[in-house]
Amino acid sequence: MNRRELLTAFLGATVAASACRRTPRAGPVPGEIVDRALELGHRLRGPPLPRASTFRELEVLIVGAGVSGLSAGWRLAAAGVNDFQILELDQAEGGTSRAGASEVTAYPWGAHYLPAPLTTRGPVPRLLGEMGLWSQPDEHGAPVIAEEALIRTPEERLFYRGRWYEGLYLHAGASAEDLAQLSRFEERMAGFAAARDSQGRRAFAVPAATSSDDAEWTALDRLSMAQWLEQEQLHSERLRWLVDYACRDDFGARAAHVSAWAGIWYFASRQDGKGRRSEGFLSWPEGNGRLVRHLAQAVGRGRLSPSVLVHAIEPGPDSVTVHAWQGGAPVGFRARQVILAVPRFVASRLVPGLPASTAFTYSPWVVANLHLSRPPRSRGFPLAWDNVFYESDSLGYVVATHQATRADDSGPTVLTWYYPMAGGEVGAERSRALSLGYPEWEQLVMSDLRRGHPELAATRLEIWRWGHAMIRPTPGFIWGPERRAPSPHPRLQLAHSDLSGVAIFEDANHQGVAAAERVLGPRTESWL
Repeated sequence: MNRRELLTAFLGATVAASACRRTPRAGPVPGEIVDRALELGHRLRGPPLPRASTFRELEVLIVGAGVSGLSAGWRLAAAGVNDFQILELDQAEGGTSRAGASEVTAYPWGAHYLPAPLTTRGPVPRLLGEMGLWSQPDEHGAPVIAEEALIRTPEERLFYRGRWYEGLYLHAGASAEDLAQLSRFEERMAGFAAARDSQGRRAFAVPAATSSDDAEWTALDRLSMAQWLEQEQLHSERLRWLVDYACRDDFGARAAHVSAWAGIWYFASRQDGKGRRSEGFLSWPEGNGRLVRHLAQAVGRGRLSPSVLVHAIEPGPDSVTVHAWQGGAPVGFRARQVILAVPRFVASRLVPGLPASTAFTYSPWVVANLHLSRPPRSRGFPLAWDNVFYESDSLGYVVATHQATRADDSGPTVLTWYYPMAGGEVGAERSRALSLGYPEWEQLVMSDLRRGHPELAATRLEIWRWGHAMIRPTPGFIWGPERRAPSPHPRLQLAHSDLSGVAIFEDANHQGVAAAERVLGPRTESWL
C-alpha cells in the first residue's frame, strides 16, 4: 500500500486526507518493535516439546503471571500458603498491565488506570488499602482516595477539525437535538445503575462477574450495543461516536460487535443511580504497572518464575502434573492444585478435556510509546492526561509524566498511543497487526499524532503488538453457556478476566482471588 492507502486502512479517510496534505512528510522517528509476539505466542503450535522426567512437588502451582495469576498468589500468600510458585511465559510479569521505563519516566504498555471504587468491600479496595491509597470511607461507604493517586486536571480532551476541546463529548457545535439525546441516554444509564434484583444485587456491577443474572438484564446480551441505540432511537452522531469510543476503549471493538449488556455496563456500573459516581481515576506514570508491582512484591520475587513455557497439564486423582520448558530444557512440576490463569484459547491447548471454544474471541491491540524532548504544543484546550482524536480509529494517547509535572513543564516526556484493532473479524485484524513492520507502524503513529501536533520533538518510538489483548464481549457471550462452563477437573482452577467477559483490572483480580479461595476451601473467610 502507498502512504494514503495505509493511513486510510488503519486510521480512516479523514486522517489520511489530513496527513497527506502536509508534504513532504517529516523524517522517520528512530525506534523498533519491542514485543515478542511471534517468538513467544506461537510456540505451542510447533512440534511437541520433550516431557520432563523429574518433578518439583508443590502445594499450588499458578500458570500465568498477569493480574489474575498475581492476584491468586496475593490471596494465597495472605492466607499463609507458602508452598506455591507462579510460572510466566514472558520475561516479566503483568500481562497487558505491564510497564516500561526510560531515564525520563516509567510508562504503560497496556492498561493505564483504575476507576475509584464505590465501596470498601472486595479485593480491589483491600489492595488499595495495602498500598496506603485510602484510610477511611466517606459518608456513603466509598473509600476516600489519596489525592496523589487521582489523575490531576485536566483529565481529558478531544481533537476535532484542528482544535482541542475539553472532555470526551463533542459539545462544540452540538445541536439542541444532540444534547437532548445525550441527556436521554444519561437518564437511561442512571436507571440501569439504580436497578437491583430481588436479592439486592446490582444489575450492572463492578466486578462484572458480580452483576445480577436475572433475565430482565441478561436479555440485553442478545443485542449489540448498536442495535440497542437503534431500538432506543438514539441517532445523534456525537452520542454514537461517544458510545463507539467507549466500546473500543474497554472492549477493543465497535458498538456493532459488542453486546448491549456490556455497552450498558460500561456506562452504568461506575455509578449508583442516585447521582453518585466513581470519584475519579487512579493512575501512575506506569499505569496499572504500579498495581502489578505491589502484587508481585506481596507474592515474593522468589515465587515468580519468568521465561517458562508450560506446554502440557495432566490432572490426576491426587495431583496435577505440569510439563514446561525453561532455558532450553524440560522442567516438571506436580502440585495438589493448579490455578490456570491464562486465556481460554491457551488453556485449551494445555489441558485434555478442555475444548477450544469459538465463543471466546480476543481483540488485538497495538500500543506505542513515543519519547519526546519536550511536551507537544496544542491549539485550543491545553494538554491533558488523556488526549483523544475524534476523527481517527486510534484512541489517541495518554501522557506518562502528567501526574509528576506541572502544567507548564517543558521537559522531556513520553506519550503512550493506543490503537484497538476493532474490526469484526479478529483473525484478520490480528494478521493486519502482525503483518506491518516498524516503518509502517511509525508512519501510522506519527501521522495520527502530527495532525494535532505538527511539531512533535520526537526522539524515539517503540511499538508493542498485543495479538490477543482482551476478551471481546460479543453479543450472546457474557451470559452464554461457554463462558460459564466449569473446570474439567476438580484439581484445576480456571482464572482469567475472560471468564467475566470484561477485560478490566477488577475482574482479573476477582477471578484470581476467587480461584485461590476455591483452593483454600470453604472454611476460608472470603474477600469477595
